[in-house]
Amino acid sequence: MFPDLAANLAALGFGYLLGSIPFGLVLTKVAGMQDLRSIGSGNIGATNVLRTGRKGLAAATLLLDAFKGTVAVLLAARFGDYAAVIAGLGAFLGHLYPVWLKFSGGKGVATFLGVALGLAWPGALVFALVWLATAFVTRYSSAAALAASVATPLALWAMGRSQPAELLAALAVLLWFKHRPNIERLLAGTESKIGQKGEPASDEKA
Repeated sequence: MFPDLAANLAALGFGYLLGSIPFGLVLTKVAGMQDLRSIGSGNIGATNVLRTGRKGLAAATLLLDAFKGTVAVLLAARFGDYAAVIAGLGAFLGHLYPVWLKFSGGKGVATFLGVALGLAWPGALVFALVWLATAFVTRYSSAAALAASVATPLALWAMGRSQPAELLAALAVLLWFKHRPNIERLLAGTESKIGQKGEPASDEKA
């Protein structure tokens, strides 16, 4: 049991440290831009990077935030399926609560997708399709993320992939929790749409 416990703890720690890398903040600083947390919504993720007008940086942020979840899962999978799940959880928690930013991080949308890709790629496909469809109809990135995070575990349960479905359901709860300000703005009709620039900074740090 001890080797398994040690491996799982190592997977959790590795996933957390990898997930806690704030790529949006790092990339914008390297590009010579002001602190991303002082722009737009204060978001450290790809959506807020897009609000700076730097589409290339936004795309890079999206990919890196997703891949850190995928890499954590795939490397930990060498120690077993459960270790992979634990690493995915660690990566997601690292993105949401990074030690480097005083535990104030992102909302985990891209990392959710990356974890799904590493654990069960059909779930990642479902996430991407639902996100794209919802974003096309509503033009709200937050609404697309919320819908996709619910659809993904449900689809995996329907496919008989219970273990990844259970983890992603738990991650979806955290994702919704972190999106509380967005949900309030969606209900009030004040949420900013994809590509919108210049909205005042809020208290969110996603």
